[in-house]
Amino acid sequence: MNIYVGNLSPDVTEEDLRQTFEVFGQIASVNIIKDKFSGESRGFGFVEMSAKAEAQSAIESLNGKDLKGRTLNVNEARPRSEKRRGGGRSGGTRRGGGRRF
Repeated sequence: MNIYVGNLSPDVTEEDLRQTFEVFGQIASVNIIKDKFSGESRGFGFVEMSAKAEAQSAIESLNGKDLKGRTLNVNEARPRSEKRRGGGRSGGTRRGGGRRF
């Protein structure tokens, strides 16, 4: 099960998350999302756990708990919506111009 972990302190490392979650069971992967230009944490990440029951226990236990001075927001990760994948401008009209007579 993939778990969303939000409101992360900039000091939290992937190893910190691994240690926090492994108390509840086997960790498949840990990924803190970073800004592609600065490389700094964007304040959220994902922890994937092998067993759903262990993941549910981690969610219930860690949601609202403090980690390095921040209250964690922990819940089951939702799939990315199709709306966010495209990139670029969507629809609309071209700027400027207009008719010339």
